[in-house]
Amino acid sequence: MGCTIDVVSIGTLSNNPFWNEQGKVRAPHATTVLIRDGGTTILVDPSLPSELLIHRLDERTGLKPEQIDVVFLTSFRPVHRRSLGAFESARWLMSEEERSSVVVSLSAALAEVDGGAGTVVSSPVEVQHELALAQRTEPAPERLGPTVQLFPSPGATVGTAGLLVAGLKTTVIAGDAVLTRDHFEHGRVFERSADPDQARQSFADIVEIADIIVPGHDNVIVAA
Repeated sequence: MGCTIDVVSIGTLSNNPFWNEQGKVRAPHATTVLIRDGGTTILVDPSLPSELLIHRLDERTGLKPEQIDVVFLTSFRPVHRRSLGAFESARWLMSEEERSSVVVSLSAALAEVDGGAGTVVSSPVEVQHELALAQRTEPAPERLGPTVQLFPSPGATVGTAGLLVAGLKTTVIAGDAVLTRDHFEHGRVFERSADPDQARQSFADIVEIADIIVPGHDNVIVAA
């Protein structure tokens, strides 16, 4: 069996700086993609609310949540994983760097909450829930399928990573390493990147290698 890529849902930003928008104009969500590689089904960034995403998954692919083998998160940002819990039977994967960073950060936040330091706004229950989600994930292997491999692209977050799908055309599912078509065309990275220099290098790497880019919050870009 070959490899197919379906856009389940096209993402958007809460505001687009290239459209002269200020403040929160709309509810943001990430672009969700389904990859069928051989006998493996990989869902990337399940962002819409669960009920809506389940309907969209059925409309676009004919699949049910229990038919998803792997959920891959390009980052642990909440907007990329709203409906993660709808895929309990799947393996949850993200890059080892992202997972480690998130677990360390949340563990420290939980210690501060429990210690009464007052430096963390979130309640202990909220932090514990986030930590449990992060710990439930597994570090992604270098290969997720016969033609799908991990594509580390840090900068937007500490361990942002996309997926590279090899074929006649090289496709990179970029996550927030390439936010939108406007960001791609203007050579701009995520405005709130954890490491802007790393983000710019990851952006350049994707632009150099990819024929097709699936950005984090927009429709598919034909890059070459």
